[in-house]
Amino acid sequence: MAVGIFDSGLGGLTVLGAIEKRLPQVPLVYFGDNAHAPYGVRTADDIYDLTTQATERLFDAGCDLVILACNTASAAALRRMQEGWVPKGKRVLGVFVPLIEALTERHWGDNSPPREVGVRHVALFATPATVRSRAFQRELAFRAIGVDVEAQACGGVVDAIEEGDLILAEALVRSHVDALKRKMPEPDAAILGCTHYPLMEEIFQDALGDNVRVFSQASLVAESLADYLDRRPEMVGPGTESLFLTTGNPRNVSNRATQFLRRKIEFIPA
Repeated sequence: MAVGIFDSGLGGLTVLGAIEKRLPQVPLVYFGDNAHAPYGVRTADDIYDLTTQATERLFDAGCDLVILACNTASAAALRRMQEGWVPKGKRVLGVFVPLIEALTERHWGDNSPPREVGVRHVALFATPATVRSRAFQRELAFRAIGVDVEAQACGGVVDAIEEGDLILAEALVRSHVDALKRKMPEPDAAILGCTHYPLMEEIFQDALGDNVRVFSQASLVAESLADYLDRRPEMVGPGTESLFLTTGNPRNVSNRATQFLRRKIEFIPA
């Protein structure tokens, strides 16, 4: 009954932690492609190839449903995967839609025409590849009109988090927020469009100010997954064991993951 969670590195552990709390009975198989992180500076074709390889491994581990917890993969690879790669009987879902549903106050499956919503000015913080893809703006346009999105590519933040240098990560976050505010001085809301960024959520909020609502993905994705499995229980796969897989050095990745989740995590080679 396993569900797969894929990320380019350790950022997806924020999503895994939220899903564990919401669905404690579901075994989770996590795949971190740490050897090739970060994805945010790679080409779309490269991201697609790496994401399909990782997803195939999760299918092999008994997961019929895989969550692309990596925003960059969701932006650059998901649509192409769904249109021509995902095998019959398997599903691959991304992390943008739950976020946009929360932002626009629409429920899953609401296919009504796009309409005006409560927010007008939205700041999007994401990796360079996610910003280039314009996937967030595309998905938002299906659901809302009249929303101005200003995207800020946050180069270096994922690298700093993966390396455990949170002092550098904080400095970079504040620099990127300053750059965004020069383009959009008063955003109504901010989207943390990378699963690594919730680890810096308090810094984003402090730099943006208390009047800006910050949307972070982990709990939204967990709630969306719970709703999806209620409606599609057949998509829970045959796997029964929780696993942590990595393409990187298992010992190093395990140590960093243990720091992130504050409990013992042991990765094995993918």
